[in-house]
This record gives sequence, structure tokens and C-alpha cells, in this order.
Amino acid sequence: MTVLSTKKLKPNQRELLLNAGLQFVEYDAIRTQEVAFTLSRKLKNVIITSQNGARALLNNLSSEQLESIESCFTVGEKTTALSAENGVKTTKTALNGEELARFIIENHKNEPFTYFCGRQRRDELPTLLKENNVVCNEVIVYETHQMTQSFDRTFDGIFFFSPSGVNAFAKANKNTRAIDSTAFCIGETTATTARLHFKKVVVSNATSIESTIAKAVKTLKEESRI
Repeated sequence: MTVLSTKKLKPNQRELLLNAGLQFVEYDAIRTQEVAFTLSRKLKNVIITSQNGARALLNNLSSEQLESIESCFTVGEKTTALSAENGVKTTKTALNGEELARFIIENHKNEPFTYFCGRQRRDELPTLLKENNVVCNEVIVYETHQMTQSFDRTFDGIFFFSPSGVNAFAKANKNTRAIDSTAFCIGETTATTARLHFKKVVVSNATSIESTIAKAVKTLKEESRI
């Protein structure tokens, strides 16, 4: 069995596939590029919904600015861990933007927020905050570029780690056999986008690459016994 990863994997992640007897192909479906930005005010409540956003923030803010952050609200355990490594403690970690927005509305509605995001960010979080009159200043810190590569074959599974990755792959492969593969997604937000293009979509148990791989291995092994 052969799977395709739309993100180049780390050595330990590749080992998980090889030890399970799976062959794999890998490439980067998207490429991110940081965008220069300036801040005219001290940071109080910060929202970060991706590792790319966290990296851009950490690469461009001074130690003094990072220390001035009173509360950080994140999406995903990896985003939280990356922020914590650089001294930014998280007040709340959510599974997705909608869950985080609802938490903020319920518990911090009268406080202002600064949202560090990509130029192609999803709408759920900012829309919900705006509808509930939560002040949220958006700062664009990176942009995403699609890397088009087509595969005229069917894979036993394709790994997706973001809605942008799904869209990039689908755009390049809408007329190929690859679109008939099973999509294994890192979370429900990515899966929602995948369902627009794939007939079979499987969601990982946790929002990590390792969990996505484990879910694929378990699913494919069970299917091979049928």
C-alpha cells in the first residue's frame, strides 16, 4: 500500500509509515511566506490559530513585546507548544477557530484582541467575534502559496494537514485518478474542505501529524483484512 503526504514528513514520521509496511510519496502542497508587519500598540490578548502564525509572530517580535502579552489564545496543541517554547503562555487551546471564538465570546467578550493570521485565513473565528461585538484587530503575518503537482494514480490514502493543502491538491488533481483516493485529515476543519472533493474522508483522533498517520495505518490495515 502507498500513501501520499501533502507535507514533507520528519524522519520519525516517515519511520511510522515504514514500520507499518506502507510506502509513501511526499511533497509540499503549500508554501508559506512571512509578511512584514508593525505594531503600534502593546499586546494584551493575542489569538494564534496556526503554527505558521506562531512562527511569524516569534520571528518578528522583540523579547519585550513577547513578554508584554498577557493572554494567548490558540488553536491546536502544536501551536500552543511552539508558543510556550518561546515564553508565551496560553490561556486557552481549542480544536478549531469556531470553538475558540465561542470560548472568547462566553468568557472575554468585553476585552480587545489581536489576531495574527495568514492572508488566506478562514472566516469562522473573525466572523463570530464581529457578530458578537468583540473587538479584534487582524494582523496579516504570512501568506500561503499553492504548489501545483498532479498525480495520475490512485493512492491508498492521502494525508492533508490544512484546508489550504486540500485546495491546492484538488486544484492540480481534479481531473486525475488521485482524487479517488481516501483523504486522511488532521482535523475536522480540514476534513470539511476535503469532503468537497473526496468521497471518502477520515479524520484523525488528535490534531497532529503523528495521529493522522496512526489513523491511516489503523484504517488501511483494517480494510486490508476485509
